[in-house]
Amino acid sequence: MQLPLIENFRPLFLQDVPLLDVRAPVEFADGSFPCASNLPLMNNDERRKIGIRYKEAGQEAAIHLGNTLATDEIKMQRIAAWKSFADQHPDGALYCFRGGMRSQIAQQWLFEHTGVTYPRIRGGYKALRRFLIDELEASANEIHPLVIGGRTGVGKTVLLRRMPNTLDLEEMAWHRGSAFGRHATAQPTAINFENALSIALIKHRDRGNPPLIVEDESNNIGARHLPVNLFRRFRQSPLIILEATVEERVETIIQEYIVNDIEEYNDCFGPDDGFQKWATHALESMDRVKRRLGSEGHGKLRTALETAICIQKKDGTTEAHRLWIRELHTSYYDPMYDYQMSKTWERVVFRGNAEEVEKYIRGYQKA
Repeated sequence: MQLPLIENFRPLFLQDVPLLDVRAPVEFADGSFPCASNLPLMNNDERRKIGIRYKEAGQEAAIHLGNTLATDEIKMQRIAAWKSFADQHPDGALYCFRGGMRSQIAQQWLFEHTGVTYPRIRGGYKALRRFLIDELEASANEIHPLVIGGRTGVGKTVLLRRMPNTLDLEEMAWHRGSAFGRHATAQPTAINFENALSIALIKHRDRGNPPLIVEDESNNIGARHLPVNLFRRFRQSPLIILEATVEERVETIIQEYIVNDIEEYNDCFGPDDGFQKWATHALESMDRVKRRLGSEGHGKLRTALETAICIQKKDGTTEAHRLWIRELHTSYYDPMYDYQMSKTWERVVFRGNAEEVEKYIRGYQKA
């Protein structure tokens, strides 16, 4: 019987089709897709042993070793896991790295032992990945970005979350793009970031490709890099400047970088360890801008941060953070922003507070 093959990849990502990835866990960890689950044909150790045998003695010997390692008990356990996935996701599909032997074996075993005819993706992970890379290039050429800029703390991300047709790059990269921007948990792998970004843009274009609202970012968001052509498109697009008072900015930063961050660290590590790990992160972040601040400026701000941490640990208040936050932004972030803006004024099409910018963007989108 000819088991089904899938060759049209766009609907898989537009419809968030559940994907059964039968590659080894180490491969899955390097790169995967948002809707994929890893139920491997071979575990990491089995894959390593079979790979060695293949290099030393060829394909036939590798297949023989694979059959030896896959005892009846192990085989039935893996088939049962695939069957459970197929039952929960009858609209799904499976794949291995190149759509070759591993996915063919999984598809065949599943059919022979359960009667389930589950589709296999032609070309596997490699073909899906190539498709998404190509689509990133197409998106860079086709989208119509409208970029929101402004000083640190003006509330760009808050505004972005209220608007339709947006792309939250910092959420996707899981980093706020500044020296203090790291979260309690790690950023996605570079491949996973690119895959998710490509899928989001495919969906945006499928919705009619209206003006896309994005936050002004550098080409690096933490340790993740925006694709060159996409970043170039953002830098060539109209720019809106969101404005806020210094006190409004300080309040936003306290909420985002202190209150929300500590909640996140507490959720990950518990209240005691969470606060201490956040405090260590905050001090390390301050140290990362030492060169720009100079030794004297850095020492002054680090002492103020240490004092604020001690006060907060003692009575739970965040008021003492206002001193170092205000000084850091007037001494470090604002001059850097002014320098960058001096090179981009010709792109600015509007500026105003949050209410004014939101009104402008909604009108722009309807035009």
